[in-house]
Amino acid sequence: MLIMPIISVIIPVYNGEKTIQETIKSVLEQTFTDFELIIINDGSTDSTLVKIAQLKDDRMKVLSFPNKGLATSRNRGITNSQGDYLAFIDADDLWTKDKLELQLKALQGNEEAVLAYSWTDYIDEDSRFSRSGLHSTFSGNVYEKLLIGNFLESGSNPLIRKKVFTKIGNFDESFPGVEDWDLYLRTAKKYHFICVPSSQVLYRISSNSMSTNIAKMEKFGLSVIQKNFAETSPSLKPLKKATLADFYMYLTLKSVEGKPSF
Repeated sequence: MLIMPIISVIIPVYNGEKTIQETIKSVLEQTFTDFELIIINDGSTDSTLVKIAQLKDDRMKVLSFPNKGLATSRNRGITNSQGDYLAFIDADDLWTKDKLELQLKALQGNEEAVLAYSWTDYIDEDSRFSRSGLHSTFSGNVYEKLLIGNFLESGSNPLIRKKVFTKIGNFDESFPGVEDWDLYLRTAKKYHFICVPSSQVLYRISSNSMSTNIAKMEKFGLSVIQKNFAETSPSLKPLKKATLADFYMYLTLKSVEGKPSF
């Protein structure tokens, strides 16, 4: 009888030859081991596939598709996943070794929660510590806090019960660059989150990352904000000024950290 993994880890990658091995190793070295690793090659034209092939592990599966972008790649991973829980990590980010273990324990210990998230710290292109992230500790009904700003900070953070996606849908491919925030907001409208108060996600600041395309992030981020405030309850609509202020502070920080593409 085929035994399904408990967790499916999904790595979308496009031309990630410089970092993909380090990212994969940070997954394979997890203290929790009952997972499958699905690598979605999004039409890479560099040596990404060669680098991946140099790593051997029975839990790894590589699927190649024409280039369609990050959200589509994440959704392709969801479609091909078998686990009861899903985790995503971008091809230049890293996890600490206990990331999956502690997030899974948090969800198994709280049946109301469908998403566990950890603290994020930032690293540079050479994997050296750059700065601490927000280190938020919101749990339970977090929709109001999440509406003001994406305190999960990236798509490499959460562990999510797979059944949630059948209720709220997959990543919305019409919000490139902010599709993770949109997904978290749709989740938080219906379900509880739980925080693992430990720095377990290492987000890489690099000049060629999606987050340095400030104009695109502004355009689609504003679309997510407008969508949510159009749908939210009247009591939350006054928060829009705080949301816009937080969003533009975030864009300013990104423009300072990277070499922004406008």
